[in-house]
Amino acid sequence: MEDVNLTNSEWYVLDCLWARSPQTVMELVAALNQRLGWAKSTTITTLRRMEAKGLVLCTVEGRARHYTPNLQRDRAVRGETRSFLDKVYRGSVGLMVSALAEDKALSKAEIDELYEILRKAEEGQR
Repeated sequence: MEDVNLTNSEWYVLDCLWARSPQTVMELVAALNQRLGWAKSTTITTLRRMEAKGLVLCTVEGRARHYTPNLQRDRAVRGETRSFLDKVYRGSVGLMVSALAEDKALSKAEIDELYEILRKAEEGQR
């Protein structure tokens, strides 16, 4: 599967399936209704589109359709992160971190975490 840009709806469905799978249509209907207020028809339509795109796999057991994700969470996260960086910060991690720092949006703990991430990245470059 090539790079994928997920819609918000696709992300919500996959998030449910990454948490637990397989799930039946009715389990997903209940979860997405509770979380987002989706109607049964919205969930079914979204699942059909996702199946056509290859994002989910469906198996039929008796009358129940069981869905599993066909995209790993870490791959989706990397793709979404790259898309966000490209769209908002012209691909620059530095611009993003600078914007967060200027807005004082980073706590001391988050700054320490960034230092640790950068230290490990630097070690990996050697």
